[in-house]
Amino acid sequence: MANINLLPWREERRVKAKRQFFSILFGTAIIGAGVVYVADINVKSQIDHQVARNSYVEQETKALDKEIAEIDELKKQRERLIERMEVIQNLQGNRAVIVHHFDEFVRSIPEGVYFTRLEKKGSKFHIEGVADANNRVSNLMLNLDRSDWFKESNLMRVTNQEGDEESSSSSFVLGVLEEMPKSHGKEEG
Repeated sequence: MANINLLPWREERRVKAKRQFFSILFGTAIIGAGVVYVADINVKSQIDHQVARNSYVEQETKALDKEIAEIDELKKQRERLIERMEVIQNLQGNRAVIVHHFDEFVRSIPEGVYFTRLEKKGSKFHIEGVADANNRVSNLMLNLDRSDWFKESNLMRVTNQEGDEESSSSSFVLGVLEEMPKSHGKEEG
């Protein structure tokens, strides 16, 4: 019995255990590599999906931005149309007022006075004219102040025009503000 050697059996067992260890290690490495590969494919797929979603959102955002710009342009056009309509309505509403103004000018002008120029800027009339005497200009201003359609007549300049003794006249520049009579506003409103 002394001749039995157990060393080769143990050696074979160690070699077998090593082979088993390396095969398990190799299998685990292959499974790990497979898991990493599958995870990588999954992450890339999710990234591609998210990129596609982002691209879709960007396209829709650009389309909405275009629609918003169109809406803004339509709002601007609408505001311009409303402004035009208001101007037209004001012109229509004030169309009779200018007739009243001219009628009142005719009533206010005393004999011996005539206008050479009549201009309106805003609510102010600028009148240039000629009178055969200075008191005629004063009468004109009084008549305009008494009128329901005018107020605050202001004489800016009077110059005497020399001629023959019988026909001396004065040129004048006069400013007067328009005023809407209360009775006229009630009739139209």
